[in-house]
Amino acid sequence: MSGHSHIDRPFIGILFMLGFCVLAPLGDALAKVLGGRLDLGMLVLTRFAAQAAILLPLAILTGATLAFRGRLLALITARTLLHIAGISAMFTSLRYLPLADALAIAFVMPFVMLLLGRFILGEEVGPHRLWASVVGFGGTLLVIQPNFAEVGAPALLPVAVAVIFALFMLVTRQIAKEVDPVALQAISGLQASAILLPVLIFLPDLPGSGLAAFDLSTGWLLFTLGAVGTAAHLLMTWSLRFAPASTLAPMQYLEIPFGTVIGWLIFRDLPNGLAALGILVTIGAGLYIILRERRLAQS
Repeated sequence: MSGHSHIDRPFIGILFMLGFCVLAPLGDALAKVLGGRLDLGMLVLTRFAAQAAILLPLAILTGATLAFRGRLLALITARTLLHIAGISAMFTSLRYLPLADALAIAFVMPFVMLLLGRFILGEEVGPHRLWASVVGFGGTLLVIQPNFAEVGAPALLPVAVAVIFALFMLVTRQIAKEVDPVALQAISGLQASAILLPVLIFLPDLPGSGLAAFDLSTGWLLFTLGAVGTAAHLLMTWSLRFAPASTLAPMQYLEIPFGTVIGWLIFRDLPNGLAALGILVTIGAGLYIILRERRLAQS
């Protein structure tokens, strides 16, 4: 790969992230449907096994490097562990919360991302983005409050998702320009499957780790979940090849309106008054940041 392709191109990164924002909540909706049919471990394992099955042949056909060692292998493994933890926490939260509310609470992540990007990676973060993220964080708190009153501690699970995926994105940023995205996702799927399968086989009494047979319709939903999740995170990985994490993180606010529409279409769930206000505040902050990023990119 030429050095030219390593130059940041924020607009291309934003387009890839937009695709992620459409597919990610669709995958979460599928997980919410399947959450009533299968244990968590089975759901997460199938998600990663499908990722490996889809992308490993593609990586081999394109001649991508699949052998890694040293620093890269350590970072890829850390990324896989974060991915398992983040998806597990999100899938668990969806058993208790409406889709739009779970997504909105998880949007404390851009605030975490900006701080980590600034203090760990040394990325430039202007006051406009910082204040807009603070406002978005305030909107997130408005969504947490009614859900916490109704279901208690599980309402905080999306906050854990936010912290985990903020770290996940920062690790991805460290390796995205050195590793082919298809190979990265293929290796991650293989690693996650190799970690999860023994747990489900040898620790069947662990909560959520039961293996079970399923019917054809559930099988198709599982495959679709894996395909959608794989495509979404592949787009996210591509986006980080072209733009800094602190630029892309606030864009993910667009997951919320997509998630709200999908949640209503599939589950007839709509946020209550206070949560809806929080979502509007969060979206407003995110859109402000996106418009500012476009203006900066054009200039």
